[in-house]
Amino acid sequence: MLRRSPPPDPDPAGIHRVMVASEGRKIDHKVRVRAMELARANNATIFVMSIARVWGTGLGFPNPGLMPSKREWDEQRLIVREAVSTFQKAGFEADGLVLATRRARKRILSEARRRQMDVIVMGADPHRRVIGDFMWSQEAHRVARRSKRIPVVLVPL
Repeated sequence: MLRRSPPPDPDPAGIHRVMVASEGRKIDHKVRVRAMELARANNATIFVMSIARVWGTGLGFPNPGLMPSKREWDEQRLIVREAVSTFQKAGFEADGLVLATRRARKRILSEARRRQMDVIVMGADPHRRVIGDFMWSQEAHRVARRSKRIPVVLVPL
């Protein structure tokens, strides 16, 4: 299966709202720098979102044992708080949120549409061909593939 080349980065002049999204991993310094580069032209607001992973369902019903633990929630809140703090120290208006879901791609894109984001910035591992669709670490590539209206900037980690 041939993959098309990634689209060019969006024009920073038209960016007023930037989303920095994570599927649960720590938001890398390179991702923060790229988000600030895109936001700097118009002093755009930055929204940080991280996903606390829900591990599945039990017989089709939500099961409390599969929900994120208190420790996992705290880890995700710390990730978001550190990123928001970095952006605020750099002079940007920033806010953050942690959501729990099994489908990170769907939730990231719906939240970006709901908040009318102009661009999504995510850190991404190298793309894995065959087995990649089954790996949680490939979520950034799924977001980029499915996003129709909102450009997604993948920052290689």
